[in-house]
Amino acid sequence: MLNRVWKIIFLVIGAVLGYQIVDFFNLGEEVSWELSNLAINMSFYGIIIGGIIGFIIFPIVVENIVKFILRLEGDLEVIPIKDMIAGILGLVIALILGVLIVVAFSISSIPRFGLLLQVVINLTLAYLGWSLAIKKSGELFNNIIKVNKKNKRFKSTELNSENNLQATYKILDTSAIIDGRIADICQTSFIEGVLIIPKFVLEELQHIADSPDLLKRNRGRRGLDILKRIQKDLDICVEIYDQDFPEIDEVDSKLVKLALVLDGKVVTNDYNLNKVAELQGVSVLNINELANAVKPVVLPGEEMKVKIIKDGKEAGQGIGYLDDGTMIVVDHGRDYIGEQIEVLVTSILQTSAGRMIFAKPKMLAKQAL
Repeated sequence: MLNRVWKIIFLVIGAVLGYQIVDFFNLGEEVSWELSNLAINMSFYGIIIGGIIGFIIFPIVVENIVKFILRLEGDLEVIPIKDMIAGILGLVIALILGVLIVVAFSISSIPRFGLLLQVVINLTLAYLGWSLAIKKSGELFNNIIKVNKKNKRFKSTELNSENNLQATYKILDTSAIIDGRIADICQTSFIEGVLIIPKFVLEELQHIADSPDLLKRNRGRRGLDILKRIQKDLDICVEIYDQDFPEIDEVDSKLVKLALVLDGKVVTNDYNLNKVAELQGVSVLNINELANAVKPVVLPGEEMKVKIIKDGKEAGQGIGYLDDGTMIVVDHGRDYIGEQIEVLVTSILQTSAGRMIFAKPKMLAKQAL
């Protein structure tokens, strides 16, 4: 019923437009002919043709316009607000540049093609301004934020500017999220600034959580729980970064690129990503290195108690562990497996994987002396 009403309305609109067009050219008064022994003027034909066009074509045109508007609205909803602001700013600048070009080179005064060239120039610049501004929105807003931070730091620390520290973006890697220790580090307030969670990292984490492999699925779900804890329970600023780099396939490469764009630091415990990022001049906060750095300092000659739990690789060795996970290799400790004994530290070996402590049972060490 509603469609019929709209078609009738379009028919009336088309008939009125047809009559007005014929009347505008004064064809109804000047031109007429005889059809079926009746004198019918052009105004009548204008009404009939306009009504037919309005009844048949107008609904199709309006339907396509509505579909285009709805599709455009849907596309605009998924565009981040900062990209939209950057796009509008680029569009305005491009149109102003187009006007200056048209005026400077008197393009509008060119015979026949002046108006067409003016439209082409403005449309081309408008498209370039919009697309380039959206692609560079991350760098644009990053520079604006850095300028604002510098201004705020200058105003608040005029007398102590040399000791001022700038809080930077901390970009989380998938491995750091799944590891879980990042939440505890944030809780201690050792991490300052803004935690950035890239959208492509979230997608990778979701892909892991949906994996058919049970171990991977549990790791992915653990990572999602850690993010939920960081966002809701901890007093730290967390942002989801929507911009992606479709021309780059590897997630690690995207993280390095994002760190370069935002002038931030990558938080990870991935050894390979750590090296690749450092080669490209990106600062890295490695959780494993932090864990090794905060382990208690042990010096040769110190005494400690350790429980021997298994055999070592060499003959007679026993292996024990400190509370922080540091492995202790005890010479002649095999005979004490399952017992807690006092040992004397003889040497310490620092490796990329951590620290190893070598010791001897205290009783044997005293006998040797």
